Amino acid sequence: MLVVGDVVTDVVARHRGPLAPGTDTASAIRTLPGGAGANVACWAAYQGCPDVRLLGRVGADSAARHERALISCGVRPRLVVDPHAATGTVICLVDAGAAAERTFLTDSGASLRLDPDDWSDALLDGVGRLHLSGYLLFSQSGQALVRTAAASARTRGTPVSLDPASAGFLTELGVGRFLKLVEEEEVDVLLPSRAEAGLLTGLSDPAAAAAELSRHVPLVVAKQGADGALVARNGAVLARVPAVAATPKDTTGAGDAFTGAFLAALLTGADATAAAAEGCRAGAVAVQRVGGRPPAPGDTAAPPTVRTTRAP
Repeated sequence: MLVVGDVVTDVVARHRGPLAPGTDTASAIRTLPGGAGANVACWAAYQGCPDVRLLGRVGADSAARHERALISCGVRPRLVVDPHAATGTVICLVDAGAAAERTFLTDSGASLRLDPDDWSDALLDGVGRLHLSGYLLFSQSGQALVRTAAASARTRGTPVSLDPASAGFLTELGVGRFLKLVEEEEVDVLLPSRAEAGLLTGLSDPAAAAAELSRHVPLVVAKQGADGALVARNGAVLARVPAVAATPKDTTGAGDAFTGAFLAALLTGADATAAAAEGCRAGAVAVQRVGGRPPAPGDTAAPPTVRTTRAP
């Protein structure tokens, strides 16, 4: 699998109470490797996908550190070093309460400067799936790269999946432009969050939103956080996959964990519902950790198996 997307440095601040404007708020702060695209690649490798590659763009300030972190997760990185921009940085404000909800302050830096010149058709040699981070769509150069990579994938018959990435940035891009792009580039799997699916359809009911999106993209797997996932095709929800029980520390990267595990399972021949169950398991592992990356190799701790219900 080839993932094309963002590599950033996450500064995760878990604050122990409401933010106090104008003064100090006690927090536990860690600096960690992150980025939606990079996280997806790492979780796919953690799930057992044997050959995961990542194309991303970073600054010279931290290129070596990010390359080492990716390799340690079993990912083969191709990191383009930007001569002018620093590596992107995201400040993740995480409420240390029961929901561990997070808010992002994002400086995309070099990650949004990927462009068609960074692409090579050889990147797809031996690849069974191309996955694109939606963050690429939030710059003109990134959109051009998406078109170039997707065209190359179509030529080879390689399926293309996409994660919309950010409801906030989608609002700026425009729903119509996004849907037109995924249809034109023949994206076959779309993996939105509940908020993203609602924004893209204007529907508040999660099942209705997933079903509507599946009229634009052949397979929609809508991530529902603590409510699991919905699998939809041809305008109908086919399955509702429950979440795995977990006590969250940090929800940063949980959706990326789902996506990476889902795609890895899909590549091994699992159907969409079984693959979504694997995604829910990975999401449960992710929320019990701080940061967006999987456990270190050799850590076999995992939540129990989920039971899937078929939609009527």
